[in-house]
Amino acid sequence: AAGSGKMAAEAAVGQVVLPGDVLLLPARPDHDAERLPLGPEAAPRGRLLCGPGLRRCAAGLLVTKCGLLRHRQPGGGGGAAAGGAYWVDSQQKRYVPVKGDQVIGIVTARAGDVFRLDVGGSEQASLSYLAFEGATKRNRPNVQVGDLVYGQFLVANKDMEPEMVCMDSSGKASGMGVIGQDGFLFKVSLGLIRKLLAPKCEIIQELSQLYPFELVLGMNGRIWVKAKTVQQTLIIVNILEACEYMTSEQRKQALAKLSGN
Repeated sequence: AAGSGKMAAEAAVGQVVLPGDVLLLPARPDHDAERLPLGPEAAPRGRLLCGPGLRRCAAGLLVTKCGLLRHRQPGGGGGAAAGGAYWVDSQQKRYVPVKGDQVIGIVTARAGDVFRLDVGGSEQASLSYLAFEGATKRNRPNVQVGDLVYGQFLVANKDMEPEMVCMDSSGKASGMGVIGQDGFLFKVSLGLIRKLLAPKCEIIQELSQLYPFELVLGMNGRIWVKAKTVQQTLIIVNILEACEYMTSEQRKQALAKLSGN
């Protein structure tokens, strides 16, 4: 059901919003579009960032996804009027590529100098053989159909095919590239991935005390994990999959039971 309500963005934070709702932003009486502001007071008071599930419109922000409205204050404080970021937290399954997102793709084909990758979106992404650290026409990366590749989007918009690279702006791999053959790949909701990617994530910290393992988290909801044994790998997989439906207390109890064995 599409919404058609209008409400102040600040007042709607933490509430469920529907596609079609318009979030009104606080007016800026000091902002005069006709005059070019000069002088020390002219510095912008913070940019407002429009995150997933929202689109700018004449009245403010138009909601395009159903979910909970979230807001993050800008670094310098100053309240919602001074900027920050708004986004909609939704239990979305289908991933939509976003420029800069780091994702796990599966190589499906090779066409000339370009690899095609399934990234879980509506269309496949392309990856040039030159988009790896140290790659040249003679020194080509060893990428086969079926390989898992961890990379980031260089191009991602509704009008163009998504394009991935496996290096940062300085040409370094920074942990990106083909992921090892062993290990286990599975999928979780995009909401859980965002939680796991948050700095100092409790879930990851608790798991790392069980036993050593390697973990790759893709913004497209894919997780690759590898522990010393298959059994240990599957225990990590089961805990991460169940995290979404467990309270932190239930999770701690489950981990305590495992570490006691």
